[in-house]
Amino acid sequence: MKKFFLRSAFVAVMTLALSSCSITMPVTATSNPVGAKVGKSSATVVLGFAFDEDASIKSAAKQGGISKISTVDIKVKNVLGLIVTYETIITGE
Repeated sequence: MKKFFLRSAFVAVMTLALSSCSITMPVTATSNPVGAKVGKSSATVVLGFAFDEDASIKSAAKQGGISKISTVDIKVKNVLGLIVTYETIITGE
């Protein structure tokens, strides 16, 4: 019986440790037609500390070679509030 509880506790802890939440939200859209180009930039925050990463709209447009932005989306992935990744997704021409 004791082994069953230990195994159950281990499974519960591993499930929590490996779980994450992800949401994608629209930020803005322009009157420019939606193009085939997509640019992405991301930044990760670990335990509240941000590193030298750039998740800006400008860097995403530059990475995708986009000069006329059509849509801007933000994707946030959160792992137990300890590791948060912000990703900016740009579409356009």
